[in-house]
Amino acid sequence: MSGHDDTAEGALLTYLADADREYLLARGTRRRFRANDVVLMEGDPSDHVHVLVTGWVRVSTIVEDGRQVLFGLRGPGEVLGDLAAVTGRPRTASVRAIEPCTVVQLTGAQFVDVLHARPEIAIATIKSLAARLRNAESARVDSAAFDVSRRVAVHLVRLAEEHGRTVPDGVVLEGAFSQEDIAAQIGAARRTVARALRVLRERGIVETGRRRILIRKPRVLRAFARSEPNGTHHP
Repeated sequence: MSGHDDTAEGALLTYLADADREYLLARGTRRRFRANDVVLMEGDPSDHVHVLVTGWVRVSTIVEDGRQVLFGLRGPGEVLGDLAAVTGRPRTASVRAIEPCTVVQLTGAQFVDVLHARPEIAIATIKSLAARLRNAESARVDSAAFDVSRRVAVHLVRLAEEHGRTVPDGVVLEGAFSQEDIAAQIGAARRTVARALRVLRERGIVETGRRRILIRKPRVLRAFARSEPNGTHHP
């Protein structure tokens, strides 16, 4: 996956040299998930690890009042379930595919063995985990933005279909598409929309500028727009 355009920013595989990447992927078994399949379940005591090779997933948790809160999106090159493998504790979040995905699955023991055998992979895992912790800290403050982010995604998909212009880097929206406009059209606060756009921007899905939005990964945005917090899809 070296140089893969769709690799998620801050993903484990982006920190690895080709030899270490191949070593890691060769240790596991490839599995495929369909859109909306549960990849990992919150509270599950299993300790296997998934290295996401293709496709995107959503990570969420159930809070005390029964609502499902979206933590974020994970894309190609990222690792899922590594904390459970290292700590031996149950899953702290659920992961659901928002589009067809391919993963390389390792048992917890296999993953830990890899970390012992290849210190470079252990260091890359720490870097990837640090990036996730930074995002989690932002999510703690801006949790409402994750709920709004799907509504923003739906709106951007609609705008792209109606007004988008295809360019080499994706689909560009130009003109009267300010954060205030989007907020008014989806019934959300401008500040919350700004945070939601930051969620999509940090995952490399969109790029924003003054009166300009570049959708860098239209396929991922459409898949996310179709997904619902409870795992259902629009027809």
